[in-house]
Amino acid sequence: MSEKLKGNILIIDDTESNIDILMEILGDNFEIYAATDGETGLEIINEEDIDLVLLDIMMPEMDGFEVCRKLKENQRTEDVPVIFITALTDEESIEKAFDVGGSDYITKPFKHKEVLARVKMHLKLKYYQEELKRLASTDFLTGLYNRRHMFLIGNELFEIAKRYNKKLSIIILDIDRFKNINDTYGHDAGDEALKALSQIIIERTRECDVPARLGGEEFVILLPETELEGAKKLAEDLRKAVEEKVVELSDGEKLTFTISIGVSEINLIKDLSFEKALKLADKALYEAKETGRNKVVTKENR
Repeated sequence: MSEKLKGNILIIDDTESNIDILMEILGDNFEIYAATDGETGLEIINEEDIDLVLLDIMMPEMDGFEVCRKLKENQRTEDVPVIFITALTDEESIEKAFDVGGSDYITKPFKHKEVLARVKMHLKLKYYQEELKRLASTDFLTGLYNRRHMFLIGNELFEIAKRYNKKLSIIILDIDRFKNINDTYGHDAGDEALKALSQIIIERTRECDVPARLGGEEFVILLPETELEGAKKLAEDLRKAVEEKVVELSDGEKLTFTISIGVSEINLIKDLSFEKALKLADKALYEAKETGRNKVVTKENR
C-alpha cells in the first residue's frame, strides 16, 4: 500500500505561488508535475501516468471545471481522482465541482495536514478501486484473465478486426490427462501444474496478447494482428516448453505433463461472432486430443 501511495500528482494552477506551496507540502511523498494552464495540464496527463490531479477552478481561457470535464470524457483519464483547489466556498461552485466529476475540494489558504490527508485518502481509494477491478477480471490461481473478462476483450478485438480488416488468431489449449494428475499426485499438484503452465504462457506472449484461463485446465490466448502461421509457431513453442518443464512438488516429487493445442485465425467474412470464431479453435483442440495429444492442430474457416 505504501508503495502505491508514492504516486504521481499533477498540480494545475495559474498562480505559481500556490504550486510552490503544494509542492512543499507534497514533494517529500510524491512525484510532482505542474502546469499553469489547463491545456498544458491536459498534455501532461496524456503523456505521464498521473495518479491524482489537484486542479484550480479559477483559471483564464480554460477553467478547472472544463479541464475536469475533459479528463472525465477521456477513457485514459476518467478514473483519475480530481481534487479542486479553490478560494470559492459558495454552494453553487462546490456543487458544480462534484457535478463535473471532482472527487473532493480543498480551500485556500492551504492547511498542510488537510492537503496531505485528503491526497492520501483519495490515492488509497483509487488503489482499492483498481484492485477490485483487477480481482474482477483475473483468475485467482493463475493471475491470467478470467473467462468473463476474456469474452469482453475478445468481442472487442473481434469487432476491431472486422471494422479495420485486422488479423486475429486464437489459441485454445488444455493439460493432457489433468484428472490423472489430480488423482495421482493430489489437487495441490494440479494447481502447481496450472500455475507452471500459466507462467510459461506469460513469458512467451506479448503485451498486446490476451492470455486467459477459461476454467479447469483449459486456457485461451487471443493474438491481435497475428496470422495463423504466427499463432501456430507460438503454439508449438508453448507445447515444447511445457513438455520440457519439470514441476517440483512440495513433497519432493517431480511432475511432468503435456498440453494439446488448437489454433485458428478468424475469417473476417464467414465468422459472424467471436463465439463462433472461438469454436473453430475448440474443434482444433478436440482433434489434437483425439489424435494422440501433446500436439498442435490448426483449422481455417474457408
